[in-house]
Amino acid sequence: MILLTGATGFIGRTLVRQLSEIGYPLRALLRPSAHTPRLPKGVPIEVAVVSLADVRGLRAALRDVDTIIHLASAENQGSRGNLSVSDVQGTANLVEAAADAGVERIVYLSHLGAASSSAYPAFKAKGKAEEFIRNGKVPYTILRSSLVYGPEDHLTNNLARLIRKSIFFFPIPAGGRTVAQPIWVEDLATCILWSLQNDRTVNKVYELGGSEFFTLQQIIETILLTTRRKRILVPLNPIFLRALIVFLEGVSSKFPFSSFWMDYFAVNRTCAVDSMPRIFGLMPARFTYRLDYLLGKTWTQKLWNKVMEKTSAAFNALRSIFIR
Repeated sequence: MILLTGATGFIGRTLVRQLSEIGYPLRALLRPSAHTPRLPKGVPIEVAVVSLADVRGLRAALRDVDTIIHLASAENQGSRGNLSVSDVQGTANLVEAAADAGVERIVYLSHLGAASSSAYPAFKAKGKAEEFIRNGKVPYTILRSSLVYGPEDHLTNNLARLIRKSIFFFPIPAGGRTVAQPIWVEDLATCILWSLQNDRTVNKVYELGGSEFFTLQQIIETILLTTRRKRILVPLNPIFLRALIVFLEGVSSKFPFSSFWMDYFAVNRTCAVDSMPRIFGLMPARFTYRLDYLLGKTWTQKLWNKVMEKTSAAFNALRSIFIR
């Protein structure tokens, strides 16, 4: 049995689908919420509604679990989230409960640039969480990724959304020359899956990134080209831009970027370009070739996707009956 935290996020949803297709028994750890969880439709998965702050509840949720994939984070909640409680202490509680439950391995998704001494909250929280995992009693695999993109991501989709709403101009941080290696979400999910199947990844830390380096300006220019829109990019002082994002986030709960967004481009988030082929034997997808999802879907594509979803759900239901 595999237990996933963060299963309702866009990385978690992709990973749940891949694991289910192979036939792994899955359990999603969901924090108590008034909202309906966005789990993939038609996928057989158990659900445990437990907060990462509840160690006793975590022990119960880990019954019969041999592997944990830990994706959960409060980053996307921005100022409404608490990294110290969710990412740091939550990870410490999970490691403690996993040791008590006899879990055989924890796979943790971290960031390139994670360090407990970092000046940036998101990277600092990830670094502290890594320390709890490395110092715990459960074998681990830590994957540090660069920016992850895909059809439901919080980066390219939100940038495209803001670009559509902007008129003539679009702000960017002035002097921003830091670079990242965007990694396709399906590639990252495949690396997580392969790490589960390879005992040589136990108690190792791996850095993963795509095959290309991009500055934030280049990412925005690529999105403009893909969505066929023209905007004049206006450099703004990074301090002013950060303050503006914090202000807009406080004014509107639906503002698409969190206060941690600027941190992602504050330092270089890169690794060796051959890390994925060398470690996992996988050639990463090129960023410029995988952005068609930003164009939206025609009604025929939406209809086809709905038919395929229902077909997949029916197939999984029949498969579960025959397996029993």
